[in-house]
Amino acid sequence: MIKPYIITVTFFLALTYEVRAQVDSLYHFESTGNPVITHKFTADPSAFVERDTLWLFTGHDFAGNQKGYQMKDWCVFSTTDLIHWTEYPTPLKITDFAWDRTGAAYAAQTIKRNGKYYWYMSTNGSGIGVAVADRPEGPYKDALGKPLLTNADCFASKHYWTCIDPTVIIDNGQAWLFWGNGVCYYAKLKANMIEIDGEIKKIDFDHLKFTEAPWIHKRKGKYYLSYATGFPEKIAYAMANHIQGPYHYKGILNEIAGNSNTNHQAIIEFKGQSYFIYHNGAVQPNGGSYSRSVCIDKIYYNKDGSMKRVSMTTEGVQSGTGRK
Repeated sequence: MIKPYIITVTFFLALTYEVRAQVDSLYHFESTGNPVITHKFTADPSAFVERDTLWLFTGHDFAGNQKGYQMKDWCVFSTTDLIHWTEYPTPLKITDFAWDRTGAAYAAQTIKRNGKYYWYMSTNGSGIGVAVADRPEGPYKDALGKPLLTNADCFASKHYWTCIDPTVIIDNGQAWLFWGNGVCYYAKLKANMIEIDGEIKKIDFDHLKFTEAPWIHKRKGKYYLSYATGFPEKIAYAMANHIQGPYHYKGILNEIAGNSNTNHQAIIEFKGQSYFIYHNGAVQPNGGSYSRSVCIDKIYYNKDGSMKRVSMTTEGVQSGTGRK
């Protein structure tokens, strides 16, 4: 009667160890082109660079052939050369925000300040929240226990999904948050990064209509506000001399991203080259508007500071040095 008991315990311990290893382990993979990530469906990318590492944060479409958005958590990846990638255990789930009533893990962006990492996330109607971690890979936890922003803060909007798609920047020591669907809102953040500081304002665009997916970045004293326009969406952009504008339309950055109604971008510089990170529905046979995949291509600036239109490629970026 002793041997079967030992076998059962041994099997149980082995199974427990295997499950723990799956939860705690890192997943390493190589990118061979676009989409960059093919073992799962990812969307709504954001990124930042810390020392020699690019950190990529994405949404997570549940599976292929989806008929609607099924997004329950977010993902984080890192690379030093845009070819060899590490995926970390799930750093943040929509259920980590007890105040959410939608179950929808929408677009988000992470930024570092004062030795901590702040991840601004959105939902499908409950508002925008913020999570915090001591490391870029997390784990993250809800920093407020309530939304940072809700539809009540979006004074010029009427539809319930207006409070989405946060993008954040620190400019001359001041943190700013931009967000919105249909209307682009912005506000200062307090130094603690978890409170709005002062009045919430909106940006009026002088050309193509703002749909969603704002991304704010700065280069050589100029401010660039890119955004999705129309539906299916293209990415357009405007420029300003001051972070509060006025922003003037400059053109289209990329056309409709294949097989996807939505388009969502991050624009960063990494090891001397600028990159345009976006999603499409290119993973076949199951990709589509609700089963999307993150891609990376180069983006170039003209002498006057304006940006050239992105060439979306299957080959993608083959090294962090900018070589194809």
